[in-house]
Amino acid sequence: MEQEKGKDKRFSWFWRWFLNNQVVTTLLIILLILLILLVFTKVSYLFKPVWQFIGVVGLPLIMAGILYYLMNPVVDYLEKKRVPRIWSIIGLFIIVIALIIWGLVVIVPKIQEQTVSFGNHFPQYIDTIDKKMQEILSDPFFAQFRSQLEDMGDKLISSLGDIIRNISTFTVQGLGSFVGAVATVVVAIITMPFILFYLLKDGKQLAPYLMKFLPNKMRKPTLKVLGEVNSQVSSYIRGQLTVAFAVAVMFILGFSFIGLDYAITLGITAGFLNLIPYLGSFLAMVPAIFLGIVGGPVLLAKVLVVFVIEQTIEGRVISPLVLGSQLDIHPVTILVVLLTSGKLFGVVGVILGIPVYAAAKVIITHIFEWYKDVSSLYHEEEELKKLE
Repeated sequence: MEQEKGKDKRFSWFWRWFLNNQVVTTLLIILLILLILLVFTKVSYLFKPVWQFIGVVGLPLIMAGILYYLMNPVVDYLEKKRVPRIWSIIGLFIIVIALIIWGLVVIVPKIQEQTVSFGNHFPQYIDTIDKKMQEILSDPFFAQFRSQLEDMGDKLISSLGDIIRNISTFTVQGLGSFVGAVATVVVAIITMPFILFYLLKDGKQLAPYLMKFLPNKMRKPTLKVLGEVNSQVSSYIRGQLTVAFAVAVMFILGFSFIGLDYAITLGITAGFLNLIPYLGSFLAMVPAIFLGIVGGPVLLAKVLVVFVIEQTIEGRVISPLVLGSQLDIHPVTILVVLLTSGKLFGVVGVILGIPVYAAAKVIITHIFEWYKDVSSLYHEEEELKKLE
């Protein structure tokens, strides 16, 4: 008996300090994750066909998914009004095709015309800015900073020239890659409508169908997690696209009102860039400020006024109404996610980083809640909260 008690004491000591210790458990989980990642790096060649498959179907799936989240609420609303789902889908397809044709006939030629005009006048814009810099430097007030400002101006012009040369070189050298990218986009555009049609028609049956492959105990919690992920992603995509459209319209109207050249192209560019939270609008203002400097101090002041008005309306009215606080993600976290996903996956990572993070956050939160329930590591903490 005494030997058994001694064993129990030793076991309880081992349990308390190692097996039932949050720090040790966390370190063991991290170690297991790192070991799994190490194993994956050693057998990464086995997953090469999978990545190739994802590369082929990824773009049409993303495009279809985005349009699905935009169109599905309309289809659901019409279905509630007793409009057959198939007819509402066909009607929306006709409207989308009509909008695309209108854009190709009206908007795209205008953007092409303004882009070509900007490229032709770009050397003149550089000369104008250079002259303005010389006028500023001739002022006695800036005489003491003349050398520094001249160096900054020379570096800026040199950098712009390098960018143009690099773009030209990349265009020539990467012609094969460009052709491959165009082919991928063409295939995606052709296959995307079929994927979108079946998503709108049978999308609600997808989750229940997948649940059949899971054990009975896992079906209900998994369905709950998928529902929350779907809600987060759909709210973000619909909200972000709505805000981007509103930003494009505001910039087009504002730039047209003050007489800024290339208003349509700059406004549409601002709308696309606004898909990048916090950074998009500021990036979109770079070419507008450049043209404002060329046009003179009055035009530059007008451009800045338009930017301030747009940011005020977007930040105080549109974004709170459309997006609200649905994602519940801190702005610093958003910036970190954008920088990391952009570094790893480029433009696609910047655009899709936030919804992917939101989905991962929901999944990880539920996994952690499940772990808290099945383990005894957090029971004492919960009991203390109840006593408080």
